[in-house]
Amino acid sequence: MNATTSPAAALPALPADPDATANPLVATTATGHRRILTGDRPTGPLHLGHYFGTLRSRVELQAQGIELMIVIPDYQALTDRDRADRPDEHAENLVLDYLAAGVDPGRATVFTHSAVPALNQLMLPFLSLVSVAELSRNPTVKDEIAHSRQAAVSGLMFTYPVHQAADILFCKADLVPVGQDQLPHLEITRTIARRFNDRYAALFPEPQALLSRAPLLLGTDGGKMSKSRGNAITLGASEDETAKLLRGAVTDPERHIRYDPEHRPGVSNLLLLTALCQDRDPHAVAEEIGSGGAALLKRTATEAVNEYFRPLRARRAELAADRTVLREVLHAGNARANDTADRTLAEVRTAMGTFTCTR
Repeated sequence: MNATTSPAAALPALPADPDATANPLVATTATGHRRILTGDRPTGPLHLGHYFGTLRSRVELQAQGIELMIVIPDYQALTDRDRADRPDEHAENLVLDYLAAGVDPGRATVFTHSAVPALNQLMLPFLSLVSVAELSRNPTVKDEIAHSRQAAVSGLMFTYPVHQAADILFCKADLVPVGQDQLPHLEITRTIARRFNDRYAALFPEPQALLSRAPLLLGTDGGKMSKSRGNAITLGASEDETAKLLRGAVTDPERHIRYDPEHRPGVSNLLLLTALCQDRDPHAVAEEIGSGGAALLKRTATEAVNEYFRPLRARRAELAADRTVLREVLHAGNARANDTADRTLAEVRTAMGTFTCTR
């Protein structure tokens, strides 16, 4: 589907971001990287940590002409649970958040794992290129296994990095936005690409990491912001819900407000959130609040969040009123992803000399 027939034409208008070029990620990718693979597991709604951590940057990268491939890994959602909970509903809600934030489905390809068979078929030759010992040593997998809610580790969790390699290499992405903890996964992808190229044919780029410079936002309880911990403000939260969550945010007894993430994490987190919404330095926000205490800080943060996200939330509500658009975006993205995956799988089969029956 091309831009002239894109569901984007049915979307409410989103104002241009005049500061898009100020994002450090954009400057990093201006030297020739043209395709990025990124995504979010369909286990619940996106929150403010997702927005400031990755989602806003995706929109800015797209504005610079970078092609986005956004996978909704519904199969990977099975890695740490017995079954995925309402994956179709969660997938639609992710598309809702993407579009509300400004992702253009006429230029970005949004797709689900389960709808692209050829992508998943790439796991078989890719698994032959890595050893069990290499997968066992992966520190990210070991950490995920340690925190797994399952009594036993599934083969899908153990081979998660190889599935991720298939996500990245099927579309020949040359840049992948990751956090520091995801670097071992990406290194396995690079290893698989290098070994395939050496053994069969030079088909795949060795993708580079795009390390996010976005500061980490904590949850309202002072812990890691998470969909499942009830400590996150979702993109679709109402202004009243936002106010209630921020009123209950963890701070400390000291009345004078200072930005000191190491010693005053709760206070500093609210200052950072306010600063991100107001495009200011958190030290300046702290100086302005001064001896106003936690109550003034929370009111300031609430006003900043609600003002910043008011246009996005209005756009999201408008899109949610007719979910047909969301399904059309997924249908079109799945079709484009299938075309890409089919071509890549055909190239892999040719390079490996495997038999293909044609009719």
